[in-house]
Amino acid sequence: MEAHVLEEERRIVTELFSEAEDHLKEGDLYFVISNRWYASWQRCVGQDLSSREPLDVTRPGPIDNHDIIDSQSDASDPQLCRMLEEGVHYVLVPEQVWKKLVEWYKGGPTIQRKLICQRESYSVEVYPLCLKLTDGRDQSSATIRLSKQTSVGQLYEIVCSARGVSKEKARIWDYFEKKKSVLLDPSSERTLEESCLQVDHDILLEVDENASSKHDMSSAGNELALVPVAPTRSDAKNTMLGEGTFSNGSIFSQFWKDPFNDDACDSSSGCEKRGIRGLHNLGNTCFMNSTLQCLAHTPPFVDYFLKDYRDDINEDNPLGMRGELATAVGELLRNLWSSGQNAVAPRFFKTKLAKFAPQFSGYNQHDCQEMLSFLLDGLHEDLNKVKQKPYTESNDSDGRPDDEVAEQMWKYHKARNDSVIVDVCQGQYKSTLVCPDCGNFSITFDPFMYLTLPLPTSLTRTMTVSVFYGDGNRFRTPYTVTVPKDGSLGDLSNALGAACGLKSDESLLLADVYAHKIFKYLETPLLSLSGIRDNDRIVAYRFNQMHRGPGKAKLEILHWEQRQDAEISGKLFGIPLVTYVNTERHSGSDVDAIISGLLSPLHRTHSSSGSLEDTTVGEKELSFSVFWLDRFSSSLKPLESDFVPNPLSSTRLVVKWDEKEPWKEHGKYDSGSYLNDLPEVYKATSLVTEGVSLFSCLEAFLAEEPLGPDDMWCCPGCKEHRQANKKLNLWKLPEILVVHLKRFAYTRLIKHKIDTFVDFPIHDLDLSKYVKNKEGESYLYELYAISNHYGGLGDGHYTAYAKLMDENKWYEFDDSRVSAVDESDIKSSAAYVLYYRRVRSESETSNMDED
Repeated sequence: MEAHVLEEERRIVTELFSEAEDHLKEGDLYFVISNRWYASWQRCVGQDLSSREPLDVTRPGPIDNHDIIDSQSDASDPQLCRMLEEGVHYVLVPEQVWKKLVEWYKGGPTIQRKLICQRESYSVEVYPLCLKLTDGRDQSSATIRLSKQTSVGQLYEIVCSARGVSKEKARIWDYFEKKKSVLLDPSSERTLEESCLQVDHDILLEVDENASSKHDMSSAGNELALVPVAPTRSDAKNTMLGEGTFSNGSIFSQFWKDPFNDDACDSSSGCEKRGIRGLHNLGNTCFMNSTLQCLAHTPPFVDYFLKDYRDDINEDNPLGMRGELATAVGELLRNLWSSGQNAVAPRFFKTKLAKFAPQFSGYNQHDCQEMLSFLLDGLHEDLNKVKQKPYTESNDSDGRPDDEVAEQMWKYHKARNDSVIVDVCQGQYKSTLVCPDCGNFSITFDPFMYLTLPLPTSLTRTMTVSVFYGDGNRFRTPYTVTVPKDGSLGDLSNALGAACGLKSDESLLLADVYAHKIFKYLETPLLSLSGIRDNDRIVAYRFNQMHRGPGKAKLEILHWEQRQDAEISGKLFGIPLVTYVNTERHSGSDVDAIISGLLSPLHRTHSSSGSLEDTTVGEKELSFSVFWLDRFSSSLKPLESDFVPNPLSSTRLVVKWDEKEPWKEHGKYDSGSYLNDLPEVYKATSLVTEGVSLFSCLEAFLAEEPLGPDDMWCCPGCKEHRQANKKLNLWKLPEILVVHLKRFAYTRLIKHKIDTFVDFPIHDLDLSKYVKNKEGESYLYELYAISNHYGGLGDGHYTAYAKLMDENKWYEFDDSRVSAVDESDIKSSAAYVLYYRRVRSESETSNMDED
């Protein structure tokens, strides 16, 4: 009967998901569910229900979203914790799926979101825009949450309605850093996102009792000029020529002047250093700021974007962003290279980034290399001078000389792709595939934008698990064991057994503990360890084999802490205990004896001198009472005088401790650390290995290796798909060489950072021996920027080092903070993306001057 119900649940949810995906429309409701709960439900309904083997039919309890809700938010309006990842911390389900799950399991709280449409693609706005409103009349503040697609006009209506103000008398300002910068137009249909309002953005409400029925926006001209909106093509042309139409034209005319021209200096302050402005962090945007500072100190980009590039903007490229991304980058670089040292708020750029790459919107931390990849690709398409791309074919070498084939493929590539990005950042690989059966081979030449180099790492992982003794002889001991990184639960169980001296007639029961309850039992030996995250808390209960088997049932003992400020309310605390009992009827005294036995290692009594002495002798007067926990309502119910445990699933009993137990020093049980301090599987967030050289990483990247089983090659000789051997060689290197050190290792759930120190050259990086094309070019490079990543995944931080070429001096850019740094200090294990520029030989420089 249970199997039939589970199969029906799976069928219904699958059909509802399919129906929702087939009829997507803007405004559809989706609901956020904790991935912990949803994964347990998926495991339950995902079993082979037709198997004759015994099923683990332990159904999940009520939907529990508390692990993804900010504990500081109002219970009546629960808000998600920030920096959550879909598929890791939460899942999204359509409205009809949510209704069914609530019908079956109850629970909550409900977290509802809407489907929005951006650039003809749908996405769920998991994190609505959060604005902080200050009322200028009394300086009171409030938080407003609304869609980033809300128009400015709608914002006026919402604020005025909430504050009881006539729209005609209201003025709402962009109040960034508590300073009035832009007066928002109440008649504007621009979205809040297009108006550069970001998460946690401040806005100011002013009320003018003498205002007329219509707003006069002309008085805001000076403020509007400070943060210009995205120009149209005609505006961009005028702006680049210093012909902006804003009322304060001097700001724009200076803004577009060449920062290296002495005439552009502010006469009132004299010529100041340029290129040392920081970037404000707009909410986990350090990944973006680090990348932007590195690009802003890339000499060819500085030369290009600080000059007139309007004729290169390709508004009609379907792969581009209508020139908006290129315009935003150019505007930002001009701000960064203008005189002064005040930090710049990259809000206009962030708005465009979120518009064209929604994955970078919201609060989440992101990979700066992924952002760099999108940015370079997007800039190329925005600035691609090829308006009509000719048809070309990617032909194999067919025995022709490599020089001939490589030159032909580069010409084909340039015929379709002609931009400053290609000229400066793109090189060319030689890729060779060899069939392992017939020896047939294929040679192709492909462009690349950066080198992603692997770092050496361990093939094992360490895991800390606490072992509990189910017979009450001892309490628990944590063990740290080493297991294969791609191993199974069986590997973990065997390693723990060896560490704790498990006897031949004993076995371990592994479980995942979450929120002071058993979240799930880990009883499938072949289950991959990738499902256990580093911040999980795993326990192993040790039993004699005679305590398990037919006629036995699991009994879970949970701990309930009575709140001192209430007679009834309380909460779970500590670590659940597990034992096996007979499936026969048990009396209340039987249950008391079972629990007392499990807690006996923690029992203590007073000596004649008044001091506390540990003992295993039970007291006649118990310090707790026992209740039954309803799995579906999570409510406590009095335990019947007799009860029969469920043989098909675990039975949960709750020990409700007296007020003085167990956290008070004079209590009968000493359980402070034993019940509360359960270690994580792996406390550190990184893997540390010995240092390596950049050259060894490059050689590992270029080494021959077989293709993966999902990437088979159709051999033209065998006419079959083969797992060919692949060999890469460098053929053409770009002016700017970007080297990405692959520090992040991913499996399905496990994410590690590799903190290996890579010894990279600052000067004289000579790659000549790795380049197969012998054209006499210089392959000597010098470092000019580094993007650094400190800490672990999710909670890490990005900074940048960049060299000012004119000063021959290095600076550290840490969001808005900028400081000089010695060249000897820029090497560290935090280096993530390295930026090199080619050093031209004297002959090359001479030839360029002649051209």
